[in-house]
Amino acid sequence: MMRLRELWFCLAGAPFALISPPVLAVLAVDLTWWAADGGRGNPSPAEIAVAIAGVGLLLVLAVATGAARRLGALQRRLADRLLGLRVAAPPARRHPGDGAGWRVIAYQFIKLPVGLVELYAVYFWIGGLVNLCYPLWWGAFRNHPAGTELSPVPVFTPLGLFGEGTFHVATLPGTFAAAAAGAAMLLAAPWITPAVVSADAWLIRRLLGPGRLAQRVHDLELSRALAVDDSAALLRRLERNLHDGAQIRLATLAMNLGMAREKLGDGPEVPDAAAARELVDAALRGAKDAIGELRVLARGMHPPVLDNGLADALASLAADRAIPVELDVRIPHRPTPAIETIAYFCAAELLANAAKHSNAGRLAVRAAGQRDILLLSVADDGTGGADPARGTGLTGLAQRVAVVDGRLTITSPPGGPTTITVELPMRA
Repeated sequence: MMRLRELWFCLAGAPFALISPPVLAVLAVDLTWWAADGGRGNPSPAEIAVAIAGVGLLLVLAVATGAARRLGALQRRLADRLLGLRVAAPPARRHPGDGAGWRVIAYQFIKLPVGLVELYAVYFWIGGLVNLCYPLWWGAFRNHPAGTELSPVPVFTPLGLFGEGTFHVATLPGTFAAAAAGAAMLLAAPWITPAVVSADAWLIRRLLGPGRLAQRVHDLELSRALAVDDSAALLRRLERNLHDGAQIRLATLAMNLGMAREKLGDGPEVPDAAAARELVDAALRGAKDAIGELRVLARGMHPPVLDNGLADALASLAADRAIPVELDVRIPHRPTPAIETIAYFCAAELLANAAKHSNAGRLAVRAAGQRDILLLSVADDGTGGADPARGTGLTGLAQRVAVVDGRLTITSPPGGPTTITVELPMRA
């Protein structure tokens, strides 16, 4: 199905190759020549210069009026519909130069050779199918009376697109050679088509998208928004946990101490010593519980085990797992505390996901420092099929990693194994 979509993309891209600036320049020269002397003689250098200047003016008008942007939007929609390639639109035009429009023009320049190669890929499919059918229809169309001379039938070859590489068959055995050539072309077509389509897709991402600087600004704005939202969510969670847990326990503690104070009375004699002692014991238990909850909250913000470094923190995580964990940590230089905290919580979340969803028998955690990059990976031998859309927390991890300009990569085919890699800068 994907190969069919790629084939349709190659066919649909042919009109864009025909409006490439070099093609327009050749057409303009021909029209200028024809208008000058009715097509007689050769065009003069002045006529060629006028034609090319006219094409240049047309390109400038296309950029200035926004027509180039609309052409780029049409090509992005085509890539989205047929290839599933989603490329963000460039930002709105803020100055007359309009770099996005000129990138569309640059894409149109390159589209001519790329479009020709895409048509060549289509030729492999069509020519291969035609050749493969020769033995089937030969008997139906070559049953003329004896003595009738018929022209040989051309057979398409990989060089046949250029008009020199075709050969002809005039006998039934020759049709089987043509079918063999067609089968070879059809076997090669699924390799040629994705290669040229991937090259075109790379050009679309580079030239028809928002551009590197604009994309970088967009990513930074998104990361900033995620950081703000993450901080706000963290504050709300801390407030809720404090209100529902430690705050209630401390209020109960104060109330128990107040009641115990009443039981003790104001005189030297204690009217109800047993009740006062029971209230003091309850207050003591409440104080211990409140301290425990506050420790849990503090550990959620910054685990104390991280004070000794990420290696010890990961070792602590691995030791607490019910599933055996293979640990390999090679970090020559310690990352900043913020990066260590993110890496620790990512590892904890990924290990919890693996234990809950993967049905794995073994886990592996690896952390390595490479120049300015920290690579953390969690692998399992489970059933695979990890999907962020299924609510396993991977989307939240990707957002947390993106806040510091990191990246999360998931490799989890159905049947396993699963490897999730977190790439973080060493400093943030």
